[in-house]
Amino acid sequence: MPDIRELLKQYWGYDNFRSLQEEIIRSVLSGRDTLALMPTGGGKSITYQVAALATEGIGLVITPLIALMKDQVEDLKSRNIPAEALYTGMSADQVESVINKCIYNGIKFLYISPERLASEKFRTRLKQMQIGLIAVDEAHCISQWGYDFRPSYLRIAEVRTFFPKAPVLALTATATPAVVRDIQKQLNFRGENVLSKSFRRENLAYVVRKANNKLDELLHILSRVQGSAIVYVRKRERAEELTRFLNENGIGSDFYHAGLSPLLREKKQEDWKDNLVRVMVATNAFGMGIDKPDVRVVVHFDIPDSPEAYFQEAGRAGRDGRKAYAVLLCNEATVTALKERITQGYPEKKFIRRVYECLGNYFQIAEGAGEGFAFEFDVIDFIRNFKLDQVRTLSALGILQVGGYLECTTEVNSRSRICFAVSREKLDNYVPENGLAERLLILLMRRYAGIFAQYIYVNEQSLADELGTDRRVVYETLIALARVKIISYVPGNDRPYIVYHQPRLPAGYVTIGKEAYEDRKKAYEGKVREMVRYIEEPEECRQLSLMRYFGQKESAPCGICDICLQNKTPHSDRKHIRDSVLELLNREDMELTALVRELQEDKKEVMAQIRILLDENRIYYKTPTCLALSPQ
Repeated sequence: MPDIRELLKQYWGYDNFRSLQEEIIRSVLSGRDTLALMPTGGGKSITYQVAALATEGIGLVITPLIALMKDQVEDLKSRNIPAEALYTGMSADQVESVINKCIYNGIKFLYISPERLASEKFRTRLKQMQIGLIAVDEAHCISQWGYDFRPSYLRIAEVRTFFPKAPVLALTATATPAVVRDIQKQLNFRGENVLSKSFRRENLAYVVRKANNKLDELLHILSRVQGSAIVYVRKRERAEELTRFLNENGIGSDFYHAGLSPLLREKKQEDWKDNLVRVMVATNAFGMGIDKPDVRVVVHFDIPDSPEAYFQEAGRAGRDGRKAYAVLLCNEATVTALKERITQGYPEKKFIRRVYECLGNYFQIAEGAGEGFAFEFDVIDFIRNFKLDQVRTLSALGILQVGGYLECTTEVNSRSRICFAVSREKLDNYVPENGLAERLLILLMRRYAGIFAQYIYVNEQSLADELGTDRRVVYETLIALARVKIISYVPGNDRPYIVYHQPRLPAGYVTIGKEAYEDRKKAYEGKVREMVRYIEEPEECRQLSLMRYFGQKESAPCGICDICLQNKTPHSDRKHIRDSVLELLNREDMELTALVRELQEDKKEVMAQIRILLDENRIYYKTPTCLALSPQ
């Protein structure tokens, strides 16, 4: 067996492992199933990559994160480690080519999504591979008590039976004690084995800001904390609205959500990673698997549903070890809205059955038919057609998935199509704008017979590889050719599909069991209560509060969260600073920096007391940097 330290040095150039990494790797290499709990940025990928390199056979990595797949495969190949991935958007020929490489050509890593395991054809081909290690990323998704349960993860246990000697390494950054037990149960661990790293982040300051005017507060935060930032919101519309607001106020921003095309999402993501855009305003569709170390602040404009979601998203700040902030903005209205999500997240069973019936009508499936069929699903069109409430409908779909009736997946190909919109004679007279467009047109004519008469399926990545450019450039060139009506181009998409796992039943026969509904609703209520407690009952250090939720027993406060800073100064001194601030602002409006300088007190404590006065609406920001007394 190769020495794991030599592998680390040979391929990554490091002399030593980070905390817990070596212990995890040695546990797996001893043949033990292992659950590793490591916070975001803790170096999870190194553990399964080194372990697989030290093992005979392929390392099968199961992850829902396509961005992570692509980045890691590219990184491994750059280190001369053969790796491949199967993900949405690949053609059938490309999928078959990757599978053949894994069976015959010595591929060391294969990355797949859990949805890929639903394919009987893929499972049959998988059995022909020599799998030495199964790594399950985001392992909390296998637990119904986790915050992001995905039924497709339950198929992993079946795959284990194909390779009884291959150990499993499950990894997650967020798991309560109940979820830790459930992960091991669902993955058929041969024995309990959990290795956990402290969730403490010494450089990350957790802050809760109560603000009636969250827009002004957001402007102030992004004006004060320079550098790359993420602002999380719950709805797509709000992401776009906030982006406009920030740009109008001089803060360069872009938005990101699941409603954008895959190529546009990829472009936005790359622009942000390359610091061409400072602030990304996004739904929770953004961030998973993206390794950007220099994020200085993560702001939650809306309150997440659970401490797990909050901890995961907030943890994307400060992964370079430098000081960073995780700020949660709230007020009485947003806390009330959070509590109301329990009803929205678990609508009455009558409504769930109605959604099931509407789906069957939408896809025109007869009762008794539909099993195994996949239907492209435009959820907005569906909701509009049947006049359904969007939030409750999405929740109902989730419950129907847990019940085993259907599955919502993006692992069904919707491939791009092209047909020439002009005759060959007219094309001869067309002068392309640039050399790439000309080469692309020649390639299309040479490669695809019949493209002048009918739509032909194409793959942008394959075209890009042949032209020596990247996929995004090919996409933009095709769009440009379509605009001038040289071609008709229908880009592929990763719009979800509904896959029926059972024949369509009469709505009255749909059973929503206790485990799929009552038990999960109770667990969700507990998560919401914990978020409310975190916001409204700040009796201890924010970081300790989160760590306790995840079952970690530490007692030393972080010293940098808003509660710790507030507790550092005696009450009488804090009152003196607040009174001094009010006295100075009673004379005149003041720039924040001038006000802090005038007081000649500890800067952090002055800022903490200014925050309290802002929360109490006794003062306000007249401009993003100028403070004034609030009107009486």
